[in-house]
Amino acid sequence: MVKTVKKSFHTGSVKKIIMIKTSKDKVWRKVSNIVGLPTWLIDVKKTVYLSKKKRGVGAVRLITFTDGNKIEEHIVSWKSGEYFTYIATEGLPLRAYVATISIKVKSKKIVQVTWQSYLNSKKMSEKLFLEFLAFMGSFYEASLENLKALLEK
Repeated sequence: MVKTVKKSFHTGSVKKIIMIKTSKDKVWRKVSNIVGLPTWLIDVKKTVYLSKKKRGVGAVRLITFTDGNKIEEHIVSWKSGEYFTYIATEGLPLRAYVATISIKVKSKKIVQVTWQSYLNSKKMSEKLFLEFLAFMGSFYEASLENLKALLEK
């Protein structure tokens, strides 16, 4: 007898925080360059603008990963020097993906970077969704470690 896996929608979130010994301006310059991802995001081949707008609300980027997967993202909220929020509209096994990267000065030379997201899946098994959440968590973590290494040079 074949057991059918019940497929349904799942909701989850991912949040990773890292402390970086550098200036707030240096961190903001790096994370707010929304097509500069290949320098610190893991497995990114290239990122291009799909909009005339390059910063702030309304800017759109297309990320191409080394495995060929492409994700289109739109900036929906932006406060210069503090945070920006983006949504993925194409390329993920999700109905909704909203993420925010924010920075906060913790002391004279320590900047806290927080990357958090809300996800709502397309129809899939809970096991698959939990694996996807774990993958996203390790992706955020490894990318933030890259960012730290880059900025603390």
